Amino acid sequence: MPIEINLDVMMARRKISSNDLADKVGITPANLSVLKTGKAKAVRFSTLEKLCEVLDCQPGDILEFKREEKP
Repeated sequence: MPIEINLDVMMARRKISSNDLADKVGITPANLSVLKTGKAKAVRFSTLEKLCEVLDCQPGDILEFKREEKP
């Protein structure tokens, strides 16, 4: 997938655990895990907004576009 999720990087920088982040954002730890592993097919803007608020970052710090290499 050309969109990479760097949520674990931001969490490490802010020294926050998955359970604490999930609690502060208002999502389940299971849903946070889906986001962290890049298995999510979509993310609500309200969730992204809350993640950025709690982690004190910009959406681009969490989401990154990577071009797929063509043979």
